[in-house]
Parts: sequence; structure tokens; C-alpha cells
Amino acid sequence: MAVPAGVDGAMPYVEVSCRQGVGARLRRPLLDCVTVRFEDVRPVRPFRWPKGGRHFPGWYWAATTGQHVGFESWLERDRLVLMDFDPAVVGIASQPFWLHWHDGTRARRHAPDFFVRRADGSAVVVDVRDDDQIAPRDAAAFDVTRRACTEAGWGFERVGRPEPVLLANVRWLSRYRHPRCRQHPVAARLMEVFARPGPLLAGAEKAGDRLATLPVLFHLLWRQELAAVRLAVELMGPHTVVHLAGGGA
Repeated sequence: MAVPAGVDGAMPYVEVSCRQGVGARLRRPLLDCVTVRFEDVRPVRPFRWPKGGRHFPGWYWAATTGQHVGFESWLERDRLVLMDFDPAVVGIASQPFWLHWHDGTRARRHAPDFFVRRADGSAVVVDVRDDDQIAPRDAAAFDVTRRACTEAGWGFERVGRPEPVLLANVRWLSRYRHPRCRQHPVAARLMEVFARPGPLLAGAEKAGDRLATLPVLFHLLWRQELAAVRLAVELMGPHTVVHLAGGGA
């Protein structure tokens, strides 16, 4: 496979190791692994819950995949929720592989936080770290990861804290992400009501009993079949304008 133009000639030799199936391990040169479906692999290291630990690992059920995806901190969890909300994302895996290289002094390795497959078939490797929590050793690992991803034809993102208002709204909607929240007769009435943009609560009451319609409404907003105006800059409330996705307000 040809190396894409613009790749730094000083890029170290990189190998990739991952887990495929129960007990099966793979370690190969980077360019031999570009077609591996890393969105389906198991995490290369376990998620631990040490007593008194500083991190907060856990498992998040992703509507995108219908499976649990691991995270090692609240910040990773928040980013995972936003990726699950992104309609362009069709696959997510946490701790998908180790990158192995030599920095000229010693052998190094790094496990990126997430591998994301997008609907157009492209892939993005994501590392999650606060801007003020990046030590020089971490910065060097992120740089090698970025260059390795460029060589493999993947995207790379190092992301920090998400915008708080958008995160608060999406976290609320994520409570209604499970398909069981979609009651089809109610969903049809809500889609009809919001064919003309209108306030969230008034539209829910117009479609029926709010106790029955609100969970379905939030599910449709999560699915982005309906859209809320200014979702990224204003907390949702009774007067938030809702409309059919793509239809404008």
C-alpha cells in the first residue's frame, strides 16, 4: 500500500496489536492492519475499578451499536455520549489497539481511547484528554498516533472537554436513546404536530398526554428525526422550538 503524500519521513516504524475473538491476538505492521474492522474488536486492556482510584471507568450502552462500550473517565463517557448522538457514526470501540514504536531510546506503546467508523466508511481514532492534562510524554504519543493515522488513511482527533450546554442537552436526551422509547402511534402524531415548528411542551400536549408523549419526543430528538433549535447554546425547556429535522425552524 502506498504511503499517502505529506507523511513525515521521520515517522517511526509502528506495529499494531489487538484482540480478535476470545483469546486471539494480532500484532502486525501498521499498514497491514488498515482494513481490520477495529470497531468490532475487544478492548486491549481491561477496565479496572481500583479502590480509591482517581478515575471513574464504566460501561455505556451505545444506541449506535446496541452494545456496551467501555470508558475510563467521566470525560471519556461524555465524549462517548456525543459520538453516540452523531448520526454519521455507525461503529465505536474503546481501547481498540496498541500502537508500538521505538522513540530512539526505549520501546513505547499507546492505546487510543476510541476507534470510530463513520457512515461513509472512513475511520477516526480519538484520544480524550483535557488540554491542561497533557504531559510531554503524552504529547509525543499523540503526535505518533496522529502521524500513524495519517499513514493508515484514518482521521485522528485529540479532544478535551465538550461544550457544556450541548453536553447537558445530549446527556438528557441520551436517557431516552433505547428503541423501547419509540411508541410508533405517538411518534407519528409528534411528527405530524412538529411538521410546523412549535414549542416543545405545547407540541407534546397537542399530541396527547404529556406523560406518554414526552419520552417519545425526547427519543425522536435523540434520533434527530426531530430537531431542537439552538441545542448547542441553550438548555432545552418548555419553550424550546422543535421542528422536523432538516426542515428548518
